[in-house]
Amino acid sequence: MPFGQTVLLGAIAGFTIFLGLPFARMRSGSRELRTLLSGISAGILVFLLFDILGHATEPVEAALVEKDWGQLAVLGSVYVIGLGLGLLGLLYAQRWAARRPVGHGPGALAAAEAEAASGTHDAALRLGMVIASGIGLHNFSEGLVIGQSAAAGEASLALLLIIGFGLHNATEGFGIVGPLIGIGLRPTWGWLAVAGLIGGAPTLLGTVLGTVVNSPVLFVAFLALAAGAILYVVGELIVAGRRASWEMTLWGIFGGFLAGLVTDLILVAARG
Repeated sequence: MPFGQTVLLGAIAGFTIFLGLPFARMRSGSRELRTLLSGISAGILVFLLFDILGHATEPVEAALVEKDWGQLAVLGSVYVIGLGLGLLGLLYAQRWAARRPVGHGPGALAAAEAEAASGTHDAALRLGMVIASGIGLHNFSEGLVIGQSAAAGEASLALLLIIGFGLHNATEGFGIVGPLIGIGLRPTWGWLAVAGLIGGAPTLLGTVLGTVVNSPVLFVAFLALAAGAILYVVGELIVAGRRASWEMTLWGIFGGFLAGLVTDLILVAARG
């Protein structure tokens, strides 16, 4: 497959993520509906977490089966460090961001009240960007697979991967905006554009790099980082969902997980 065609199709696979983002601009319905939609977002991310960890573990297991102890040590270390950075790094980054100086004087109380009123919306927007970043890391690894397949001369496999990843990424867009829908927040089109680029553009970048680099270490590193970030986000969404409506959240998680499973099965069938 020609390089230009590979890059173009890789871009299409990544930017289908924009298909799910406009849901955040729809007028929100009842609290139960918003909680259900937020749960669907969590379900999609739960499926992604299982899928990502499975793919990240495969090279580590392969090194163990082949008794390649050097490769096992490197991949195992990258796996553990990446997962820790993705999970705990977000925790400490959130704490650091929250440590902003508070003023004193007659206007301090009013400022604090205004900040508290907007805090929920700011937190949802930050969480949405964290989700986009985690998905972007995942999509970078998908781009690597596309690029490596094309570089190996497996054009038909690369094309099937592009179609499958494109379908899968369409559900990921909704995963990004789920926390916003859950609180009835309608983000600006500019915010959605940035979130889409963060989540979708890495597929293109991975495709380009994958045509010239075949690195299991790089593959595992980005998957482990993505898994850690998504695990952090899933925890946040589940805690918020339990407070709002645990029943609707669980139904949403169930539906979102099934949506992720169906799109993944389509990809598996295409590969077969």
